[in-house]
Amino acid sequence: MANKNKILVPEAREGLDQLKAKVANTKDPQKAKFEVAEEQQISLNQGYNGNIKAKDAGKVGGHLGGSMVRELVKMGQQQLNQNRNESK
Repeated sequence: MANKNKILVPEAREGLDQLKAKVANTKDPQKAKFEVAEEQQISLNQGYNGNIKAKDAGKVGGHLGGSMVRELVKMGQQQLNQNRNESK
């Protein structure tokens, strides 16, 4: 199944890929899901993975997505605190 999540700002793709790699502790964002799958002890192959359970797919995607959201919130909070300190 094709990825239905579209980035609203296409120019953000590189930054999101870097963030994905960061939260998965890898240098290559394309390997991020494989790193997470390995940590979760889920067998994930290059290419088609339609044979894995939805629960397992959710563990991989949910871990990556959740970690990315947490990191984005953390970055936003840091930026707000920095702006507050600069305006004083």
